[in-house]
Amino acid sequence: MKTIDQHTNPKENKQFYQATGSIAVIDALLSENVDTIFGYPGGAIMPIYDALFDYKDKLHHILVRHEQGAIHAAQGYARVSGKTGVVFATSGPGATNLVTGLADAMIDSTPVVCITGQVFAHLLGTDAFQETDIVNITSPVTKWNYQITDANEIPEVLAKAFYIAKSGRPGPVLIDITKNAQLQLFDYNGYKSCIHVRSYRAKPVVKPEYIQAAADLINQAKKPLVIFGQGVILGNAEKEFLQFIEKASLPTAWTIMGMSAIPTDHPLGVGMVGMHGNYGPNYLTNECDVLIAVGMRFDDRVTGRLDKYAKQAKIVHLDIDPAEVDKNVLTTVPVWGDCKETLPLLTALLEPKEHKAWLQEFQDKMQYEEEVLINKERFPETEELTMSEVLFELNELTHGDAVMVSDVGQHQMVVCRYSKQNQTRSNITSGGLGTMGFALPAAIGAKFGAPERTVVAIMGDGSAQMNLQELGTIMQFQPNVKIIILNNQFLGMVRQWQELFHEKRYSFTDITSPDFVQVAKGYHIKGQKVAERSELKKALAEMLASNESYLLEIMVAKEDNVFPMVPQGKGVSEIVLSKDQI
Repeated sequence: MKTIDQHTNPKENKQFYQATGSIAVIDALLSENVDTIFGYPGGAIMPIYDALFDYKDKLHHILVRHEQGAIHAAQGYARVSGKTGVVFATSGPGATNLVTGLADAMIDSTPVVCITGQVFAHLLGTDAFQETDIVNITSPVTKWNYQITDANEIPEVLAKAFYIAKSGRPGPVLIDITKNAQLQLFDYNGYKSCIHVRSYRAKPVVKPEYIQAAADLINQAKKPLVIFGQGVILGNAEKEFLQFIEKASLPTAWTIMGMSAIPTDHPLGVGMVGMHGNYGPNYLTNECDVLIAVGMRFDDRVTGRLDKYAKQAKIVHLDIDPAEVDKNVLTTVPVWGDCKETLPLLTALLEPKEHKAWLQEFQDKMQYEEEVLINKERFPETEELTMSEVLFELNELTHGDAVMVSDVGQHQMVVCRYSKQNQTRSNITSGGLGTMGFALPAAIGAKFGAPERTVVAIMGDGSAQMNLQELGTIMQFQPNVKIIILNNQFLGMVRQWQELFHEKRYSFTDITSPDFVQVAKGYHIKGQKVAERSELKKALAEMLASNESYLLEIMVAKEDNVFPMVPQGKGVSEIVLSKDQI
C-alpha cells in the first residue's frame, strides 16, 4: 500500500501536499502529543497500521490480546497520567469488543479516543464481512462519536475528538473511519488543534452569587461535611481542594473514585463513604448540617436509600457537569464550574474555623470501627489469611506510594478501605460500571502512563480470569506490573450477598480456577503461591523487589465478608459492622 507521502513526516512539508487519510490520522496523534497507542489490527484498519509502521520511533504501539484489554489499558494510562488514552481497533467484533470499556470510561469520566476501522463506504449497510454499525451501538456510551467516509474530514474530526474527550467532564470518543477514507489521497493542509465546538460548552460560566451563597452556608455551619469525588483529580485541583478544606477545618470523606486526591492519612480525612465505606462518614452524613459535595455524582452506592439521605442537611454541590446537579439529590446551592476555578473563589470567602467537637465525633466513630472491626481484620485469629491483612502488609512495604489498580468484587472494597495512598492518581478501579476484568489491562496501561511508579494490580480469582490473556501483553512488552490474585475460590461479593440475603443459597458462585502461577509461568512471568501467614510478608517483599513483572497468588478465607456495609434498601446511617447486625 503506497502513497506519495507515506514515508514523509507531514510536518516537514511547507504548504499543503497530498496525503492519505491514514497519514492524516498519524499526524493528528503526533500533533496531540500522543506517545502510546493500545490496539489490535485487523482488515478494516490495515491502512492506518500500515502508516503507523513508519512512525514506530515516535508512537509506541502496545499490541494487546483483546480489544477490551486495549481500552482498559488506555483507561489505566489516562487515569494515572492525566493524558488522553488512545485505542486502535478494527471493524465488527474488534469494535464491539470496545463497548464494555467505553461504557466504563463513560461512567467514570475517563478521556479516551478510540479509532476504529470500518468497511468501505460503498459497502455500508450491505452486511459486509466484519461490518457493524458501531456508531449507533456506541452512541449511549460515548461522549461523542462520528463516522468518517471522506479523508478530507479526518483532521478536523480528530481535533474535535481530542478536544471533546479531554475538556469539561472528560469521556470516551469513538471515531469510525471507513477503509476508503483511510486510503484516500487528499490535499492536506496540516493539523489544527480544536479549542471550541459550537453548541458545546466545556465549562459552565461560574456564577458569583452561588459562590457567595455557598460560602455563607459553610461559614454558618456547625457540622459541615465534605464529600469529594474524582472531579477534584480530573480538574487537577488537589492543591486548591486542600486549601479549601484546611482553611475551615472541614471533615472530608471521599468516594472510591475520589480516593488519593488527598493523602489517605490527612488529619481532616474521615474515610470513605458508600456501601462498604467507613462507619463514621456514612453514619454522620445524616447528622451534618451542611453537606458540601465536590466533583461527585451522588450515585446509589454512595447514598443508599435516597429518601433517607442527608435530609437534615443543606446541600452545596460543586460540579462541572450541570446534568449531575439535582439529578439524585436536590441541591440548596449549585456551584457549577471547574473546581480548579470555583474552589479558590469559595475558599477566599471562608472564615477560618476549627470544628473540634464535630471532628471528634468522626474520630470517636473511627475508634469504634477499629475496635469492633478493623483490628480484628488486621490481626485475625483464624488460621486462614484474610484479604484485609494482605493490604495492611502491603502498606508496610509500599509506604503508600504505589498505584493500586483493583478489579471488582470484595477485594476491590478491601483495597479501597485499607490501602494507604500518599499521591494523587493512585487509586485506579472501575467505579461506576463495576467491570470485572478491568484490573490487569488497566495496570498495564497505568505502568506505561507512570513508568516511574510501582503499579500493583489486585484481583479476585473470578475477575482475574476475565482478561487473563493480557499476560501475553506483559510477556511481549515487559511492563513491570505486580499482580496479586486474592483467591477465595468464590465469586466473593455475590457469595456474600447470597449468604446475607439469600439464605446462604450459593447459586453458581463457587468457581474453579487454574493454577495461576503455572499460567504465569507459561507466559514467562515469575510467581509464587502463598497460603500461610508466615510466608506472606516475605512473598510480598519478593514480588515488590523483583525487577520484572511478578504474579503472587494468595489463598484467602473462602467465606470472609466485607464490612461495614450499608444493606440494600437501607439508609447510610443504618450501616452495619457485622452480619449479626443485619
